[in-house]
Amino acid sequence: MERKLRVLIAKPGLDGHDRGAKVIARGFRDAGFEVVYTGLHQSPEEIVNAAIQEDVDLIGLSCLSGAHLYLFPEVVRQLREKGAGDVAVIGGGIIPKSDIPLLKDAGVKEVFLPGTPLDEAVRWVKKNVRRKGSS
Repeated sequence: MERKLRVLIAKPGLDGHDRGAKVIARGFRDAGFEVVYTGLHQSPEEIVNAAIQEDVDLIGLSCLSGAHLYLFPEVVRQLREKGAGDVAVIGGGIIPKSDIPLLKDAGVKEVFLPGTPLDEAVRWVKKNVRRKGSS
């Protein structure tokens, strides 16, 4: 039996709104992914440690607070520092379009803005994220 894609959904920083993250978590679960949701107010270090402990293939970050230019790259940096640079990172939330190239330059694979259809995000993940250890 083939292992399902493992996804960690996280809310970094002090942002207290998680409805969107929960919708994504449920949608990804319904699409056949194994999903871990870490809850609110997670530090980049807590997110990275959970991702390593849970052996995930993908981290989905949600940020509505405006701190995405620090938080998202910090998660990518810490993953690389801890030898888990093969874990893909995507993000979503209230993110100005002008910030997307900066996030991608920092290693975030894709950014989904409010209003993105859930099936579009699922298709992107299925096309672009591979289980660790698979060819």
